Amino acid sequence: MMDWLGGAFAALARRLDAEDAHRATIAALKLLPDRPAAPDDPRLAVSAFGFDFPNPVGLAAGFDKNAEVFSKATALGFGFVEVGTLTPRPQPGNPRPRAFRLAEDRAVVNRYGFNNDGHAPALRRLGARRRGGIVGVNIGANKDSGDRIADYVAGVKSFWPAADYFTVNVSSPNTPGLRDLQEPRALAELLARVLEARDAAPRRRPLLLKIAPDLDLGQIDGIVRVARDERIDGMIVSNTTISRPASLRSDFAGEAGGLSGAPLFELSTQRLAQVFVRVERQFPLIGVGGIDGAAAAFAKIEAGASLVQLYSALVYEGPGLVSRIKKGLVERLAGEGVALADVVGREAKNYD
Repeated sequence: MMDWLGGAFAALARRLDAEDAHRATIAALKLLPDRPAAPDDPRLAVSAFGFDFPNPVGLAAGFDKNAEVFSKATALGFGFVEVGTLTPRPQPGNPRPRAFRLAEDRAVVNRYGFNNDGHAPALRRLGARRRGGIVGVNIGANKDSGDRIADYVAGVKSFWPAADYFTVNVSSPNTPGLRDLQEPRALAELLARVLEARDAAPRRRPLLLKIAPDLDLGQIDGIVRVARDERIDGMIVSNTTISRPASLRSDFAGEAGGLSGAPLFELSTQRLAQVFVRVERQFPLIGVGGIDGAAAAFAKIEAGASLVQLYSALVYEGPGLVSRIKKGLVERLAGEGVALADVVGREAKNYD
């Protein structure tokens, strides 16, 4: 089935509109048999956020928006899966078309706008899952919310029985004003209220913050200072970018929305390293942006990531990419005679 997903089906999906192809992929994944993933090489194991991850390669939020195929993704070999972004109430998102493949650039532009079915359906699916596999829930705010911070609090209150960890997403460029919550005063209030809700739940769940790559060093300093002061459990660096590198060749490069994929790698990795230096190992980081192979994943780890996530590269590389990355990481570790933990952040200062 996995070969089919990466072969004939992938060729067919590329003929479809990008969003239709995504929905077709979700439907195809639902047909996968329920089975555990093959065991990973022990050298890939990572301890972070209180969990033992079988490998460091995760599926980023945005793929499984409504928590429909998280168990199937685990079976494909991901070490963890993040569902969402989920908002309290269902919302349709922005008008279509709102997703574009930039094939010449190995990239994607999207302006979905947190389209999702809301908390309730996702909670039912997550609540019915068999334990096994680490699943995080990425929470956001409804576009028309009168109190966006309350929406994040509602996410924690809704999903604490089913989520292994939470990600507070204040970095999507497709909900007007959302990125304003990265400003230190607003961020401090947001994190304080969300952590209060988290700490009142019967079981503690790690809380992560996902930030944008379109930040200068002063903004990064402010965000890291708040994150450390509030004692969150980790950060994800980074979301999509509103910038457009001059190297882009696709006719879709000028479409509004967040750019992901290969052109995001350099910017997101630089931001990751800058955050790592400032965090001073107070908590782990997850590196996202432009990972399309083992070399890119290894570079993220060297820049400061304990774990990595990917999504856009699957559009071009298919689900076999996960196994190829893991194989390449093992070969690199064996070749250098080092453990994965020894690699984390060793090149970070070269980016700062």
